[in-house]
Amino acid sequence: MAIPTFVDRAVLHVAAGDGGAGCASVRREKFKPLGGPDGGNGGRGGDVVLVVDPSTTTLLDYQRRPHRHASSGRPGQGDNRHGSDGEDVALPVPDGTVVKASDGSVLVDLVGAGTRFVVAQGGRGGLGNAALASPRRKAPGFALLGEPGERRDVLLELKSVADVALVGFPSAGKSSLVAAMSAARPKIADYPFTTLVPNLGVVEAGDVRFTVADVPGLIEGASEGRGLGHEFLRHVERCSVLVHVVDCATAEPGRDPLTDIEVIEAELAAYGGLDARPRLVALNKVDVPEARDLAELVRSDLAQRDWPVHLVSAATGEGLRALSFAMASVVLQARAAAPAAAPTRLVLRPKAVDEAGFTLTSERTAQGTRYRVRGTRPERWVRQTDFANDEAVGYLADRLNRLGVETALHEAGARAGDEVVIGPEDDAVVFDWEPYLDTGAERLGPRGSDPRLEGR
Repeated sequence: MAIPTFVDRAVLHVAAGDGGAGCASVRREKFKPLGGPDGGNGGRGGDVVLVVDPSTTTLLDYQRRPHRHASSGRPGQGDNRHGSDGEDVALPVPDGTVVKASDGSVLVDLVGAGTRFVVAQGGRGGLGNAALASPRRKAPGFALLGEPGERRDVLLELKSVADVALVGFPSAGKSSLVAAMSAARPKIADYPFTTLVPNLGVVEAGDVRFTVADVPGLIEGASEGRGLGHEFLRHVERCSVLVHVVDCATAEPGRDPLTDIEVIEAELAAYGGLDARPRLVALNKVDVPEARDLAELVRSDLAQRDWPVHLVSAATGEGLRALSFAMASVVLQARAAAPAAAPTRLVLRPKAVDEAGFTLTSERTAQGTRYRVRGTRPERWVRQTDFANDEAVGYLADRLNRLGVETALHEAGARAGDEVVIGPEDDAVVFDWEPYLDTGAERLGPRGSDPRLEGR
């Protein structure tokens, strides 16, 4: 069984690196046993980055190895030594790769060599106790945990980036035309459905240089999933010119040039978005006498559509020069009509200084009222907290109180013992609310403890 070498769709499971945990350490020297906190910060987790690489033409590697992950940051150490950052993972993708989220929404369209997209961001490293020290908390007995790296599933779809698309029935000679007009060498045989991948070639016509792609697998019903057309019609989207390649020498019953073009046009219309693309017609295989007679017979009928018609032979090269210059002329017109690329402009929109930073909702349960706190900051703080360390839990309470969570719960009518949930449903921390819990570093006890939490 042949192993496919071209894949234009792949599901990728990516995991960025976790941030390293901060270190809780106290400097100890001779004659100075408690020299102050010196725990370093944890390193940042590595990102997973998609990068457009012109030498990459297929997504096959990601179909074979769909799971990719970056390395995690190292934990901090004593003597103010910060952990090293995790290494980013750069994944090369072909030019024209569309990245979609698991819900089908488009995240980014990667076009142009070197274009980058961070598909999964590494977690931030936790702060060590040296960075957490303050005039009121001079020697913290805890450090913050590193944040977990982003994990997500994305769909990669390749849409060929070419100027001209050759469309037509199987065995119409599209791959042969690409081979005859360029240096590309696609696999060619004399039976239908031999082409299983879009083949790209670079054509030069005078001073004009453009790319040509053949789109395989188009038959009646292709837009609805028949044959291979449903998989490859997307490769037509980026092409500015469509060329109907018609087999004038076919012996199949019910096939003739006019019918073939009508069928392909119906499939292009069903796919949508291609009506405005200029068309050319290449009546192929005129080296066969009967095919030449048929091509001459239908030439006038096709000309009524105002589509330039060319009689060509991929086998002998007849008519290919005129066809290439006709393609070049239409390509130049399409390029001139294309809007100029707008300069990249970075717009900074800082958040309002009085932004609450969280939302509070309530819901009734069998046990009473449950309050859910959602927000970037409180959820991040919960992930960074070592709940085995009472002082770290007390520090979390201080941060939430300063953010206004305590006041918001009181105004919402929360009572002692009500459940408070911080975070999403599948990854939340639940605790019982104690109203008016005293806060402040001056109330701390020995390192690693917090008297406010005793007996709870």
